[in-house]
Amino acid sequence: MSEKIKKSIIELKDNLIGIFGNLFINSLFFTTKIETVGYNNVSSIFSSKKFIFALWHSRILLMTYMHKESECAIIVSSSKDGEIISRILQRQGNKTVRGSTSRGGVRALAGLIRVLKQKVRPGAITPDGPRGPRFKCKGGIITLAKKMGYPIVPLTCSAEKIKIFNSWDKFILPYPFTRCRIVYGKPVYVEPKADKKQENICRVALENELNRITKEADLHFNHNIT
Repeated sequence: MSEKIKKSIIELKDNLIGIFGNLFINSLFFTTKIETVGYNNVSSIFSSKKFIFALWHSRILLMTYMHKESECAIIVSSSKDGEIISRILQRQGNKTVRGSTSRGGVRALAGLIRVLKQKVRPGAITPDGPRGPRFKCKGGIITLAKKMGYPIVPLTCSAEKIKIFNSWDKFILPYPFTRCRIVYGKPVYVEPKADKKQENICRVALENELNRITKEADLHFNHNIT
């Protein structure tokens, strides 16, 4: 089998994964009841499209469904698993930038900045991705916010009935027909002239806010995911 045919087969497989993955997410959350908390506090920021979503890696699924029309620019790992996620996100209308904010982070951030400057749209980063530590915020998202002048909007989600995967991030998957809750936290603003100390203060503030709203969302359904 020639390399050209092999590449065509791989491309077809990846496209089908994107199509059926998107269909699965849409079908799943169509059956659920979704409650939002804190949206009114950030709605004016959303209308500008000039902001950056921050969410933990394990909570990305509901965000991509709720904001699938926002054309987010999202950093996705360059791994094989990342390719699956990337195809699904693209089917939802998002723009993906391959890489991570840890390994090879400079290139990934530069690519994301370039995409955000080409067209006014939100950005999105999972600051504990792609491989953890879980619920620990890396500095890449702070650098992005500083360079773009965009506020960071923390958000998270939980659900009444969930499957918790045995992965590094303890990824959660809501069951069909369950109740879901998505929580928007207090925006974090990074001054364009912030020094390293100020950047770290912003990083810690974002990490604390993400952990606060995640705990709040989980406790609403009596979950204690450790």
